[in-house]
Amino acid sequence: GDTLLVFTPLSNEPPTSNYATFDTRNLHPTLDFDASTEEKAVFTGILPRNYGGGGVTNTVWWAAGTATGGSVVWQTAFERIGTALDIDADSFATGNNGTTVAPSTTGSTTSTAIAHTDGAQMDSVAVGEAFRLRVNRDANDAINDTAVGDAELLFVELKET
Repeated sequence: GDTLLVFTPLSNEPPTSNYATFDTRNLHPTLDFDASTEEKAVFTGILPRNYGGGGVTNTVWWAAGTATGGSVVWQTAFERIGTALDIDADSFATGNNGTTVAPSTTGSTTSTAIAHTDGAQMDSVAVGEAFRLRVNRDANDAINDTAVGDAELLFVELKET
């Protein structure tokens, strides 16, 4: 599938609380997601007109701050802005999760792919409509999210499935 959009840490529109913190690693901008608090990042985009309606896969590219083992659970969720959303309150669709083992070397990058089918999983975002994408580390999932320390988000790719 075609790459539709790429979001970087510099595109983040942090929520008012429990937000991923901006940082750098060797001058690479990162968003740090804590291992014990569920923190979020939010990105705004417009679904490109070349989207064919087959769903998308959000790929979160990240590195572990200190961990060299364990897993990180990422979650992504869509919020359709379209032409009718009252933007005074959030209305994100239910998020989908993906889990990836942390690299064995701190500073090495890896990725987690999270698929969303077209329709309800994408909050019914239509071609040419504005939307927000929320990304969070599911630190509340103590069974599956076992990597210690921060997970450092480098960028998110939206690719047509």
